[in-house]
Amino acid sequence: MAALPRLNTVIRALENGEVPVSVFAPPTVDNAIALSVAPYDGLIFEAEHNAYDIRDLRDCLQYMLNRRQIVDQGTLAPAVTPMIRIPPNGSEMNQWCAKQVLDIGAYGVVWPHISTAEEAYNAVAACRYPRPKSSPAYEPAGQRGDAPTAAARYWGLTQQEYYAKADVWPLNPAGEILVVIMCEDVQAIDNLPEILREVAGIGVVLIGEGDLSQNLGQPRQYGHPSVVEAMTAIRRICVEHNVACGHPHVDAANAQKVVDDGYRFLVAAPTRSYPGLDACRKLTRRTSV
Repeated sequence: MAALPRLNTVIRALENGEVPVSVFAPPTVDNAIALSVAPYDGLIFEAEHNAYDIRDLRDCLQYMLNRRQIVDQGTLAPAVTPMIRIPPNGSEMNQWCAKQVLDIGAYGVVWPHISTAEEAYNAVAACRYPRPKSSPAYEPAGQRGDAPTAAARYWGLTQQEYYAKADVWPLNPAGEILVVIMCEDVQAIDNLPEILREVAGIGVVLIGEGDLSQNLGQPRQYGHPSVVEAMTAIRRICVEHNVACGHPHVDAANAQKVVDDGYRFLVAAPTRSYPGLDACRKLTRRTSV
């Protein structure tokens, strides 16, 4: 049987030395439909600062599937890869949210506030199925419960094909699940070398510059020297360990600098425009007398 194609477009880009562009969005069906045809590599449904409802998230993933795209591309994988940022902070060690979002077919999990190697190990373990200790790349030892039916169907695979693909990349080169940990405080920076040295299976370190700036006493002052220095340190550590570093707030104003700085995973905010409204306002606005 021919090898199955790469399903996760974000992983595909990282493998090819490209810089994938994703977007955070509230988990609504309208967002799923609109962004599924946008030129993003990935869509991160934001369930940390929005309500976490597994049924809403399941509906969002289903509405990302487009029959025309499936015919044109010859794959059941969505053109834009769906991932989910889950609610628990890393210190809460909650694996159940990761289990649920993977079981509905998510291709990646974004873990907020991972600050220690123990928390990072827990995050990766939650995204892996258990396996014998004699297996290659046994650690981090998988803790995900076995319920593949819905996820395998969503990925368009048999259950056995899904098992072969449902592992974390790059620890498993064939894996289609991306584990993204968020570095959001000073403790996380201090521990990041140990995290990346001791915990295999982390695909991206995404800087949480909002919380990081809070922790540094400079709320959302992203240009403040202490915030810039901290973000530079995170990026340097990622480079030293050959792990992609992500920037969470990329827009037209800072995109060139972010790319020049060497970020390898970009999260851009969707721009909402209202051309019809703008045209109507221009045509109906009264001229002052």
